Amino acid sequence: MSDEIEKLIPAEIQMISGCQDKQTSADVSNVASFKLPDPAGKSGGAGTSALLNVLYAEQKAPTNDLSWVEALEGMREILKSQGYDQIPQLTSSRMIDVSEPVSFAPSDSEGTKRAVVVGINYVGQEGELSGCHNDAMNMKEYLIDVHGFKEENMTILLDDGQHIEPTRENILDAYKNLVQSSEPGDVCFCHYSGHGGRLRDENGDEEDGYDETLVPVDYATAGQFEMTIYTKCWLQKCHRA
Repeated sequence: MSDEIEKLIPAEIQMISGCQDKQTSADVSNVASFKLPDPAGKSGGAGTSALLNVLYAEQKAPTNDLSWVEALEGMREILKSQGYDQIPQLTSSRMIDVSEPVSFAPSDSEGTKRAVVVGINYVGQEGELSGCHNDAMNMKEYLIDVHGFKEENMTILLDDGQHIEPTRENILDAYKNLVQSSEPGDVCFCHYSGHGGRLRDENGDEEDGYDETLVPVDYATAGQFEMTIYTKCWLQKCHRA
């Protein structure tokens, strides 16, 4: 089975989501309550704020390496203390030892570290959010400071009038470009903060009858897109993420 998986997904991929499929994420009313850097406002997403509070509290990496279990438990404890019932999830393309330290960029990697970071506040639209730009900029700072990413290898999409607009086309292009430019040994990191949604499952592979979606800033005209589309970008050509 492991050989079949490696042929289907040639990359080592780990994904942390802020909640279960049946749950939705939420804005934090005040980032200060999570003691996070706040480069662009007063609020951030609950999941990202909890993750960074565990891995980057006081803008410093933990003195002791945290395991995947410890990181997820830490996130859940923070969320619970703030009144959220979200249950963070870990998904991996390989069997991994969850007692091993969290690693977004392996220390022995000699390849290029690339990232696509998306934050959508849906400015001026119904359902406007307030923390997604902060999520994106906080994550950018974390990747640069802790994991040695370089700004020139990071694509930032924000609906703030200053960065690349996070439209459906631009988001998909960013993911495709990330995949196409990656080579064996490279490290790729993707972060998305914005609305998630769901559409009725058409091929019967979802137990709940729905496909999870990302919601671009131009969803009203371009529509949502299923997470399976995002996954296909990696299946076309991906070496390590």
